[in-house]
Amino acid sequence: MTVTDIVELSKTRARVFLDNETAFALYKSEIRKMNIKKDGALSDERLRYIMDELLVKRARLRCLNLLKSRDYTRHQLAGKLKQGFYPETVIENAIAYAASYGYIDDVKYAKAYIKYAGSAKSKKQIINDLYKKGISKQDIENAYMQCEEENIIADEEELIEKLLVKKHYNRNASTFEERQKIAAFLYRKGFSSDKIHKSVGLYE
Repeated sequence: MTVTDIVELSKTRARVFLDNETAFALYKSEIRKMNIKKDGALSDERLRYIMDELLVKRARLRCLNLLKSRDYTRHQLAGKLKQGFYPETVIENAIAYAASYGYIDDVKYAKAYIKYAGSAKSKKQIINDLYKKGISKQDIENAYMQCEEENIIADEEELIEKLLVKKHYNRNASTFEERQKIAAFLYRKGFSSDKIHKSVGLYE
């Protein structure tokens, strides 16, 4: 393959383009050591070494270092590695490696988030949050199933009542307009209309 460009990323790193497409990022010292030059050729053997050994080891270590400080979903880790210009195959390898040791578990992550957010957010809000974190529908369903088995899911009617208390809402003294306003607030929170109507007394 032909090295069509080498673009500086920082004082120590640069992106290497093969056949006009971004291939990977290396330290400048590595580029010099392997004699990688613009318009030069890169042998298949050297490319395999870079992709299958050098970058894979580096991406795996990057994953493990990230996971030391906090939990990540597969999607979040992939995003972090993409920021480092790791190739897709290298990213998949590194994430599979971390997952094989139990360091990445999207169901476990979702379950922990459900426990954490369940006292302040509706199920709909939580599911939307988890989708944004890249967790699959199946993993979310499995997480909720485990939470239900362990009886750790907050009752939505109780949660609505807590929010109404926090908002200093007085159902008996409220006007129709005030009931509409608080109902709209709860709709935005993702609660079901029947539970909202029952708690707010909108059509009484």
